[in-house]
Amino acid sequence: MAAIIGFLFFIIGSLLNLFLIALIVNAVLSWLLAFDVINYRNRFVASLAETLDRIVGPVLAPLRQIIPSLGGIDITPIIAWIIISGIQRFLLPASEQALLNLIAY
Repeated sequence: MAAIIGFLFFIIGSLLNLFLIALIVNAVLSWLLAFDVINYRNRFVASLAETLDRIVGPVLAPLRQIIPSLGGIDITPIIAWIIISGIQRFLLPASEQALLNLIAY
């Protein structure tokens, strides 16, 4: 049973890592679009931007309501990255250990 719990928490951690990668790519892509390095006329860029917005948008939307932009700079991806990193470092290991201790009894 401990192996299954360890595997589930590994999957959760891996999904959070993939989300962090999507968050970083979305931020860089938005900067490239804002500075007109690339544009939406390219179908690949448009579909990638739309896909990343659908993945990252539900997490960033509540943060954007709370945190105002600083002079036109959106810092919500940084705040989301800090929160997800905190979940990975502190909450996931503690939750896994608590669950393992609960099952051990």
